[in-house]
Amino acid sequence: MSESPERDARHKARMQRKKALVDGKIAQATDEHGLLLVHTGNGKGKSSAAFGMAARALGHGMRVGVVQFIKGAATTGEEALFRRFPEQVRYHVMGEGFTWETQDRQRDIDKACEAWVVARELLGDPSIDLVLLDELNIALKYGYLELEPLLADIQARPLHQHVVVTGRGAPPGLIEAADTVTEMTLVKHAFQAGVRAQKGIEF
Repeated sequence: MSESPERDARHKARMQRKKALVDGKIAQATDEHGLLLVHTGNGKGKSSAAFGMAARALGHGMRVGVVQFIKGAATTGEEALFRRFPEQVRYHVMGEGFTWETQDRQRDIDKACEAWVVARELLGDPSIDLVLLDELNIALKYGYLELEPLLADIQARPLHQHVVVTGRGAPPGLIEAADTVTEMTLVKHAFQAGVRAQKGIEF
């Protein structure tokens, strides 16, 4: 489709203004340190986005630590992939399945506490560049763990270390402490139409 020279010129002028604005913001962003990121909301993709960050970190030669809270009843594609890199990824599946499957609150609490012991170790290890705490928000939401001691451990981590927390219902205190928060919003999901979870998409 051909466009008029005037429209092309207007587009180029807009892009030049936008580039100047973006370049200016990039020039002002001089700080660099480990970030706390939170992926929450009812939409699909919280863990997927976090594991995408882990894959990116791996591609840059960084070391990654993963602790999965709640999840654990079934092997996932993420686990199968990242376990191929034992020198770069420490992968810990610490749950026994979703809360509606386990139906044992005290056991869930015990497993969450065990998981946090492992998480605390990773958070204290300066050789780990990124720590992924998958479904931690669920453990907090159900009161399996208390937020304040966890935040203290996260804030005491090595200066360069990034932390990603996933799960629905992120508590306000965690959101306030985070550097970046993304809320996934559900617009449409195949499961609502009777489509079952499938490998490569859901697990």
